[in-house]
Amino acid sequence: MESPEQLGNGASDNSEGIRLQKLMAASGVASRRVSEQMIVARRVSVNGKVVSELGTRIQPTDRVSVDGVPIQLDTNKRYLILNKPVGVVSTMMDEQGRPDLRSFVADLDERIYNVGRLDVQTSGLLLLTNDGELAHVLAHPSFGVQKTYLAKTRGEITPQTIARLRKGIELDDGPIAVDSARLIQVRSGSSLIEMVLHSGRNRIVRRMLEAVGHPVVELVRRSFGPLHLGSLKSGQMRELTKVELGSVLALVEAAKSANDSEGR
Repeated sequence: MESPEQLGNGASDNSEGIRLQKLMAASGVASRRVSEQMIVARRVSVNGKVVSELGTRIQPTDRVSVDGVPIQLDTNKRYLILNKPVGVVSTMMDEQGRPDLRSFVADLDERIYNVGRLDVQTSGLLLLTNDGELAHVLAHPSFGVQKTYLAKTRGEITPQTIARLRKGIELDDGPIAVDSARLIQVRSGSSLIEMVLHSGRNRIVRRMLEAVGHPVVELVRRSFGPLHLGSLKSGQMRELTKVELGSVLALVEAAKSANDSEGR
């Protein structure tokens, strides 16, 4: 049975729980000994409160952070980045028989879903997970998660066009503006532009650029929230690193807190 001090440091009031350092070790944060050192050093918090007792018992559903960065204790949760190739539909089963995401997750034991979509002609970063709560926050436009796209377009984009995209343009489904945009390269007859948006509207980058007279030739999503494609090649997939996962979990917690405070 925990002492009153232990029960007051943020852990669940539960003598049947699992020792904190054991769960930390099982989730791959660090060895049990190092996890104990982190706890004693007051680097670990549970449900928003710092813990320092090695006898602390928690539930896998408790929220645990190390140095302020959330960690995932549920080892059944999977988080993967896929560099989706052009020609692949962002669904686990395409009714028209087109190449879909099943081939990338066929060897996984867990049932994995994609977070949001990329149209069939757009390549780049697609997050796959079985964490439904995280997927909801990252995909829902009300949480404002930013995505970065690199687009090759027809025609030579001018600074005036960049200014229009920043100020906002009118589309069939309403006004829209980029969070930021920068011109990377202009060559005879084509341009390379980077655009950052938090909108989740269908084919939004393609529609915006077509509306300003520069249809997209190639489009790649380079980042999604704190996640970056990096050197991952087309068609390759990998697990999120501990740092990436911590960043995503922190983003989700912050977005949920902001959403709650606004009364949504």
